[in-house]
Amino acid sequence: MMLNSKNDPIVVTGMGAVSPLGVGVDVNWRRLLAGKSGIVRHDRFDTSEFGAKIAGIVPAKSDDEFGFAAEDHISPKDIKKMDLFIQYGVAAANEALAQAGWAPETDEDKVRSATIIGTGVGGFPAMTAATRTIDARGPRRLSPFVVPSFLANLAAGHISILHQLKGPVGAPVTACAASAQAIGDGMRIILSGEADVAICGGAEACVDPVSIGGFGAARALAIDFNDTPAAASRPFDKNHAGFVLSEGAAVLVLERLSHAQKRGATPLAIISGYGTSGDAFHLTASAPDGEGGQRAMKQALRMAQLEPKDISYINAHSTSTPVGDSAEIAGISAVFESRGKDLPVTSTKSSVGHLLGAAGAIEAIYSILAMRNKIVPAGLNIEDPTPEADKYELAPNASKEWDIKHVLSNGFGFGGVNASLIFSEI
Repeated sequence: MMLNSKNDPIVVTGMGAVSPLGVGVDVNWRRLLAGKSGIVRHDRFDTSEFGAKIAGIVPAKSDDEFGFAAEDHISPKDIKKMDLFIQYGVAAANEALAQAGWAPETDEDKVRSATIIGTGVGGFPAMTAATRTIDARGPRRLSPFVVPSFLANLAAGHISILHQLKGPVGAPVTACAASAQAIGDGMRIILSGEADVAICGGAEACVDPVSIGGFGAARALAIDFNDTPAAASRPFDKNHAGFVLSEGAAVLVLERLSHAQKRGATPLAIISGYGTSGDAFHLTASAPDGEGGQRAMKQALRMAQLEPKDISYINAHSTSTPVGDSAEIAGISAVFESRGKDLPVTSTKSSVGHLLGAAGAIEAIYSILAMRNKIVPAGLNIEDPTPEADKYELAPNASKEWDIKHVLSNGFGFGGVNASLIFSEI
């Protein structure tokens, strides 16, 4: 196993976020701490025949000063080439690179810059819209940009082209673990010496009839809170009964501390550990004891050269499904068996819902901000906590000041994919 150097660790120097709480890292953090929810009853399509009528929607700039307008981030000629997930990814990458101050100009800097942007689904709305076009009007009516608009690797591709990042380009497509793995892959690429800088994260935008219909058919979505959407996502509450599908993107810039210092960049956090594993158990459910997640968390601890007692806060993957929440808490309890109320465990999905392939990256950003600001974000909608989770500090409905030195963030996905990241203080 590669270890992160204690003398010259890999650090985060830039962050960018597009989420149901708005566009920009600062507004995301302010609204998260204020207990805001980005989950709404939406009108993306006619939901009259759907059980779930709610979603985590990135607000439009016409409705919210911190909302999204593609033309703020992308040239008009390029917008039509991109499905929404790519547009979100480009906006998040632009913010992260601007904060990091990384705009490579020399050939050496360009080829030493990697781009790893994961997604769970890619351009699903573009695919379904193309199918409808063929059925209604025939294949000759398709845009020549339709295939590049939906390919899963094209968020990474556009970011690479726009910013002239000529190093390794990748796109993990590992369901809800995709962007956590993208960050881990970025870390590994730097550790292996293939790149000096890695732009990594995830993008997702599939609030679409087929996605919501499919997850609804699997009985995975929250359907009992259509009239009170902000109450729908409730990890660790006994009344949790399904996740809320959401959209957005998040991107981090990684580099070695020495590289950041040489060019005058400000390090925000150390990425000290990463672990990933496979359950080999079930397509959509974790083992009840969270065995696969346990191995990912232990690997991350080993890479970071930390013990379970050293972790100050866990931002859990928990999505608000009874089976998933229970399995993750079982895994956490096995790894952190001696811990109790001295360990905060929350899921920021209670505020933004589940961004699928972008979830790990947005939660990594929230985790870094929690550590930098010494505040655990509230676990919203916890009215009657599940007994197995209540042994930990759940920060029910109110953020808590906390001395956070090392934070662990989990991302788990269909197919039994697990990924755990550890961020540490500078």
